[in-house]
Amino acid sequence: MLPVSTASGRGGGFLESLFTATSATCVTGLIVVDTATYWTPFGQVVIAALIQVGGLGIMTMSTLFAFVVGRRINLRGRLLIQEATGALSLAGVVRLIKSVLLFTVLFEGLGALILTLRWSFDYPWPRALALGAFHSVSAFNNAGFDLFSVSLQNYASDAWALLTVAGLIIIGGIGFAVIADVYARMGDRHHRLSLHSRLVLRVTAGLLLGGTLLIFLLEYGNTLQPLPVHGKILSSFFHAVTPRTAGFNSLPMGALHPATLLLIVVLMFIGASPGSTGGGIKTTTLAALIAAVHAIIAGSGSARVGERRLPRQVVDRALAVAAIALGLVVAVTGVMLLSEHKDMLALLFETTSAFGTVGLSTGITPDLSPLGRVLMILTMYAGRVGPLTLVLAIGQRQHHATTAVQYPEERVMIG
Repeated sequence: MLPVSTASGRGGGFLESLFTATSATCVTGLIVVDTATYWTPFGQVVIAALIQVGGLGIMTMSTLFAFVVGRRINLRGRLLIQEATGALSLAGVVRLIKSVLLFTVLFEGLGALILTLRWSFDYPWPRALALGAFHSVSAFNNAGFDLFSVSLQNYASDAWALLTVAGLIIIGGIGFAVIADVYARMGDRHHRLSLHSRLVLRVTAGLLLGGTLLIFLLEYGNTLQPLPVHGKILSSFFHAVTPRTAGFNSLPMGALHPATLLLIVVLMFIGASPGSTGGGIKTTTLAALIAAVHAIIAGSGSARVGERRLPRQVVDRALAVAAIALGLVVAVTGVMLLSEHKDMLALLFETTSAFGTVGLSTGITPDLSPLGRVLMILTMYAGRVGPLTLVLAIGQRQHHATTAVQYPEERVMIG
């Protein structure tokens, strides 16, 4: 809200500033004012800093400060880190945080260098460096903020720019534990990837491949039509990547076919992977639900993935996350239909984008009413914190009061 943050010199309005700060901290990318023209370089640095803190997570930043001042991480701190990062065990959580910081500096630095070199052909070196650094931070943290006003539409056929941004999004979205596991596998052929890492990589690859093919087919005669063949393939792939909670776009979102928008809604709802910079219900949640459904259909006693059996609490947690997330998206969309008087698909798209901390929009965000903006702020917050975490925090007292009670069992008809 400071005057130095806005190009007008008058400072940002409270709701606009709160919306932007929430969107940056929750690494979403939805905007009610144009990032490139409304905010000064100072304001854009503030946004980039919030993106970095939000992407790495509060516990990671707290641990970083503890390292700087030389403090040891006690058991309670390690338990909090385990919960925040989604680590499967308490062992090595501090080492994981160190790896997170190292990988972040490495990938963001490399991305900034590549993007700076690309944009040095179009802009003076200081501007190219600023663009490269900002978009590298925004892409790796799956934020989707851009300084071009039209996102990356001017680079729809530019492999240098799009593949670099897509690569940062994918790496930031698969989760730091997976990155560390893959890195260990590269250094030791005998190291076996964990089931979690294998699931994340397989589901991610399947969603990217399927999304690319479907978008290519759906948009071939629409938004992809003016592009050359390599541009069609490139933008199809890019738009299969960005719904994984990133928010960049190389095609005009408002012109996409309704079927494409619905596909992107599904991809946004699924989102990235646990322990990453992205949102959504997560790829492993989808995998657990598919395994559970397959077990029911096959008549087996438990959900299995390959030669491994998933614990019942994992399946229950996946079901709870998906159900709460779906309920939240439907409820917010319903209220938005009453307050905004816009097309249902556009509002569903907007709400899912906020929940999945994606940032893609059909263009209606600046036109939202104050109530609509507040709803999006709350939805972005819930999406970043996580629906199950939020509900458990709210219902903690009731949970403690009822866990010791076991009621009689009785069947009901299903289906």
